[in-house]
Amino acid sequence: MRAAVLHTHGRPPSHAEHPDPVAGEGSSIVRVSAAPIVPLDLLCASGTSYFGAPALPYVPGVQGVGVVEESATVARGTRVFFATSAGMTAGDGSFAERAAVPDEDLVGLDVEGVSDAAVAALGLSGVAGWMALTWRAGMQAGEKVLVLGGGGAVGQVAIGAARVLGATRIVAVVRSEASRERALAAGADEVVAAGSDVDELTARLGEPSYDVVVDPVFGVAATAAARVLAPGGRLVNLGGSSGDEAVFSSSVLRSKSASVLGYTNNFLTAEQRRDALTAVLRHAAAGAIAVTHETVALADIADAWQRQSTNATSGRLVLTFDVRGGG
Repeated sequence: MRAAVLHTHGRPPSHAEHPDPVAGEGSSIVRVSAAPIVPLDLLCASGTSYFGAPALPYVPGVQGVGVVEESATVARGTRVFFATSAGMTAGDGSFAERAAVPDEDLVGLDVEGVSDAAVAALGLSGVAGWMALTWRAGMQAGEKVLVLGGGGAVGQVAIGAARVLGATRIVAVVRSEASRERALAAGADEVVAAGSDVDELTARLGEPSYDVVVDPVFGVAATAAARVLAPGGRLVNLGGSSGDEAVFSSSVLRSKSASVLGYTNNFLTAEQRRDALTAVLRHAAAGAIAVTHETVALADIADAWQRQSTNATSGRLVLTFDVRGGG
């Protein structure tokens, strides 16, 4: 089969022939139709992640969409989303024409009206954006929501999700004009420019009034956001793209009975992940939630990988495959 194969840590994968996967006990073979290139793919392939350096060669790709081709438990032809542990444990991922996937990591897709590429672009970012609001923050209709990193995939989902969950006002913080446009397209009422000065950003965010903050960036933005939480407000952190540290005032948090909460998809059960993705896709089918994305052919993996590593993209990059047999 054709695949994107990594031969050297820290270098882009190459488009090459690779052995077909074999379905072990409790796993299925999925013919892949779309697979997003996400930051975790690059981190694992760098050989410097906390998971350790993956054995080479291997096929990256921690998420994908396709149809079941061979399985003892799932009907052939079933359309599915799936996650893999490629780069974190031994084995290949989704950047190939076929992938062997544990049955528990398959999520059946019974929602129509959302293309495979769009499903891939949403993927686990969609799960994170939805669950950070619903499960972790316990957002209620009528609340005001602040989304940090509003132009990213998680941010776009969180904006759309806040809208369908009944937020009265949604404000996004972004770093670029392109991100500003994506946040507005996702449904933000207002977009605020990020910055390196905490006091200036706090002033731009306005009076303390945000019931929920979705924070995939941390750093200065999280410090400022904590200052503008409403009484009983909740800040949910699910990433650190702007730094691993933020400063929170004890007196501010105590005076508001505010909460700072952590979130990771890794704590979800398979059922929670399935239900969250299904909810997101139903709203996506109605046009309420989307992630801006661009499709690229598997053969162009090296260029796409380089673009992702330098943030030279207009949205999420999604590898696409011909499910009838092309690469």
